[in-house]
Amino acid sequence: MNNYVHLNGRLGAEPTIKELENGNKLAKFSLAINTAKTNANGEKDFNTQWHTIVAWGDLAALAERLLHKGTQVKIDGKILNRSYTNKKGETKTYSEIVASDLFIPVKQSS
Repeated sequence: MNNYVHLNGRLGAEPTIKELENGNKLAKFSLAINTAKTNANGEKDFNTQWHTIVAWGDLAALAERLLHKGTQVKIDGKILNRSYTNKKGETKTYSEIVASDLFIPVKQSS
């Protein structure tokens, strides 16, 4: 499968929700992915990578209802690269993950 990503992380802030003129919704949020590896001294080194997630339509409405800062979520989607020219005339490129599905893990009661 080409251009497929699966991420598991936590929201860094509340999602930003926009309702477009046509009634369609757009949700945008940051997702923190934490990884740890053991260094040569046996200590854990932690690294956090941040990803911008974009969700449209029904998925955006679901994100609006269920996602909040700190929520753990699994995202399936694809990478979309965009570019723009800033006021200085420089071309800037950035990546977003366009969500095709999201899953919120349910804690099992013991």
